[in-house]
Amino acid sequence: MSQTRHVPVMLQRCLDLLAPALEVPSPQQPVVVDCTLGLGGHSEALLAAFPSARLIALDRDKEALRLSGQRLAPYGDRATLVHAVYDELPEVLARLGVPKVQGVLFDLGVSSMQLDEADRGFAYAQDAPLDMRMDQTTGISAAEVLNTYPPGELVRILRAYGEEKQAKRIVSAIVREREKEPFSNSARLVELIRDSLPQAAKRTGGNPAKRTFQALRIEVNGELSVLERAIPAAVAALAVGGRIAVLSYHSLEDRLVKQVFAAGAANTAPPGLPVVPERYQPRLKLLTRGAELPTEEEVAENRRAAPARLRGAQRIREEER
Repeated sequence: MSQTRHVPVMLQRCLDLLAPALEVPSPQQPVVVDCTLGLGGHSEALLAAFPSARLIALDRDKEALRLSGQRLAPYGDRATLVHAVYDELPEVLARLGVPKVQGVLFDLGVSSMQLDEADRGFAYAQDAPLDMRMDQTTGISAAEVLNTYPPGELVRILRAYGEEKQAKRIVSAIVREREKEPFSNSARLVELIRDSLPQAAKRTGGNPAKRTFQALRIEVNGELSVLERAIPAAVAALAVGGRIAVLSYHSLEDRLVKQVFAAGAANTAPPGLPVVPERYQPRLKLLTRGAELPTEEEVAENRRAAPARLRGAQRIREEER
């Protein structure tokens, strides 16, 4: 498999955001965690840019770990790769005996490898089994979701995770069709979505199946519930002065990250106190004004960067015990 097709999104900006935390001379080796290893593009750049840093990288996809392991082999024991979902970060760090880290990076997109390997069923542009599990050793597939979930639950998923306005129409068609024959491949689902949408809805925003596929992927992998646990856990793992950078690709993820960062950067004192005690002071400082977007040049070079939103924050205070 060629590594050239994999262009890490907003790479230089991520490195710049994390640099002040990873370049500081410290008695101990600074630790940076890549919570979404994928094909290892960001991880390799982190190891190259910060020669004194140790990398801990997580991925739930065993094939990604195998390929990245080959890519990162030249860095020897500076890179520790772990088969884990990113909300398992506290357990991973405890197991490795790492109390605090200096940097954390999340790239929440589906990895290029998963999109490009046809048989994984993530992409709606080619026919493939409807699987969509990032870890193919566990959990239920997208086909099982389509074939077994009650209609009301499917409508909720398409609305909540795909922001699909036509959820009811699409689900009616899915329920009608699955009674004739269960769903197994993506092409049939794409065609059904096309046929069930009104003309006006087909004219906007790219492939009409995109939102449904996004919703199924989020449901199959429990992405939002995992993220709800993972971002606060990552913030808690940061040493004072440590930095976190998160790349999101749709508004649901970005909103979640924004809420966690905003809560950490807020003063939590009751109103009217003349002096704010230490325990109410913000724990985080925001490093980005809102969400930063990729440049036009980057989008031209890598179309998968187009929906990316980057937010960064710095730990400025310990938790109160």
